[in-house]
Formats: sequence, C-alpha cells, structure tokens
Amino acid sequence: MQTVSLLERAAPAGRVAPYRRQRQRLRYTQRDKKCSPEKLRRTGIIDEAFKRAAWGVAASIDIYNCAPETIRNADKIHQFVRELCDLISMKRFGDTQVIHFGEDERVAGFSMIQLIETSLISAHFANQSNTTYLDVFSCKPYEPAIVEEFALKFFGGSRCITHVNLRL
Repeated sequence: MQTVSLLERAAPAGRVAPYRRQRQRLRYTQRDKKCSPEKLRRTGIIDEAFKRAAWGVAASIDIYNCAPETIRNADKIHQFVRELCDLISMKRFGDTQVIHFGEDERVAGFSMIQLIETSLISAHFANQSNTTYLDVFSCKPYEPAIVEEFALKFFGGSRCITHVNLRL
C-alpha cells in the first residue's frame, strides 16, 4: 500500500479551512450535491488511481474534538451516512448498522458500518476523546477531500488528519 497524501489541518470555529493550493479549486458548497468525474480529477488523486490502475481508494480520516451531541446520537450517524453516500454518489447496500459498545471507557462509543456497492464505509466514535475515526474504501473513484471536509463540518470537529492510500 502506498500513501498518496497526508493532510493535517485545523478549522477555525464555524468554517472549514481551505485545502493546500492544489486542493483550493475543489471546495464543497451547498450547490455541490454530486461529484462529477471532471471535478474528481482536479486534485490528482483520481488521476493517479487511473494511471496506476489502482483497485480502489482508501481514506482514513481522524476527526478531533467532535460535537458530543452528534457522535453520541445514532440518528445523526445514520443521517451522516445517507448524506455522505449521496454527496459522493455511492449506492448504499443494505441498512446502516450503528451499534454502541465498549466496556473500557477509553474505547466506548458507537461503531458504524455501511456496505456500498463498491465496498464499505465504517467509523468508530470514541466518547471519551470525542474523536471520530472514519474509513471510506471504494473501487469506484471518489475524492477524499470532499469526504474530509463534509465529515469535519458534520461532526463539528476542530481538526483532522487524513491518510489516503491507493489500493493496488
């Protein structure tokens, strides 16, 4: 597995910070409901995936200082999955599973799994640290920067670290 990019950034309260220069052209707005192939190719990750004949794109997004009322609410997590799948044009397969567990307070919280036709979306929401650990893997191209920005805003996090890997 080769790491394509690693981003870390902080977002001021109330707004998401712009991406590095190569990502500034791709910013989510309310008008952007779906991601066209042309828009996906703007950041280079999708072009690199095609160039290297990658099996898929995997993004791991760690979001810190999330809003407790959001990450502890199963209905909000279900809403997040529906909106994310619509945003990145992924077709959900089956129901979203959201289960709360963890005897150790350090890891207690909801876990979520959503199968999509091209792979899966999963997350764990750690109550003690108010952190979201989100993973999106798909053999259908998608732009991890859109997922990162949407998730950071949805969960009300203050910063995130994103690892993007091409699965070859």
